[in-house]
Amino acid sequence: MLTANQTAPDFSIPNQKKQTIHLADYKGKNHVILYFYPKDDTPGCTIEANEFTALANDFAQVDTIVMGVSKDDCDSHQAFIDKFNLKLELLADTNGDLCDAYGVWQEKEKNGVKKMGIVRSTFLINKEGLIEAAIYGVTPQGHAQTMLDKVKTL
Repeated sequence: MLTANQTAPDFSIPNQKKQTIHLADYKGKNHVILYFYPKDDTPGCTIEANEFTALANDFAQVDTIVMGVSKDDCDSHQAFIDKFNLKLELLADTNGDLCDAYGVWQEKEKNGVKKMGIVRSTFLINKEGLIEAAIYGVTPQGHAQTMLDKVKTL
């Protein structure tokens, strides 16, 4: 698992519009919030995405870009964005390389059944590409506001 003060793993990955996004494209931005979530259009993931969208202007005012990542494909991401009018980039990690690089692909247990899946996690990356916060096991409700508050204090 990643920790604060490590260099954030770089990536080249498609967004919902099938455009390749590179972490390096955002060097110089005050912060990048990279959040990993299990699946498009599911209850917790929808709460989290809607809350980040509701605060999109606040994040823009502090020069912070918010990007979500799951293993869903670009078309699924676009449908999720369209359904809820989301205002963020969603990255399609269909092969799981980015999930592995950030240590979010882990064994999870639900109702006594163990299986591999994305552990909801968020990484706050500064303009030099260093991780300022690595939070594993995020609770969706209120998380966007918590991240905005954290950005404002740094």
